[in-house]
Amino acid sequence: MRIVTYGGAVSLDGFLAGADGSIDWLHFSKDVQQVMTDYWKDVDTILMGRKTYLVSVAQGRQSKEKPAKNPKRKEPAMRTYVFSRTLKSIEDPGVELVAADAAEFVRDLKRRPGKGICLMGGGELAQPLLAAGLVDEMGLNIHPILLGTGIPTFRDPGHRVRLTLTACRQLEGGCILARYKVLHVRVDAGLPPATLPLR
Repeated sequence: MRIVTYGGAVSLDGFLAGADGSIDWLHFSKDVQQVMTDYWKDVDTILMGRKTYLVSVAQGRQSKEKPAKNPKRKEPAMRTYVFSRTLKSIEDPGVELVAADAAEFVRDLKRRPGKGICLMGGGELAQPLLAAGLVDEMGLNIHPILLGTGIPTFRDPGHRVRLTLTACRQLEGGCILARYKVLHVRVDAGLPPATLPLR
């Protein structure tokens, strides 16, 4: 089954961006560039909500991949799904608008053939997917700054989400890269999620 990964660059107090969407505090480095290059090799699908999509369009996001160095080699297309009940249509090639229930759609998507799935953007889309146990891994580039307020990385999924640390290292600029595996639990037998056995 395909893996869904959530995360990104975050402030130490857990925000993805400032209250006005500002990301001027992000520190870019060769470390980060290498981490992202390695990550995208194993991903062919992006999930995002309406707000993240509109921000990416405003920032001039490139929908197409960079041309391959070897012209005979055909790179796999990156597929993007935007979840919204208010957008009427999306014209970008390779981007599909999804108005269906996010959890059901992603549950089905994970069963289909393909590479990794990147859950991108704010915590609004992550919330129902975490609640449904559909997020498998998290990667956080934690920056040494307290924003005080902003767009939260996580919103209440309705139960505790247990994690286990799989990697942790310092990056340039005092940042910390932390990777976690989500320990999925069965929501059954009337037990509170904090006491449920692992699958």
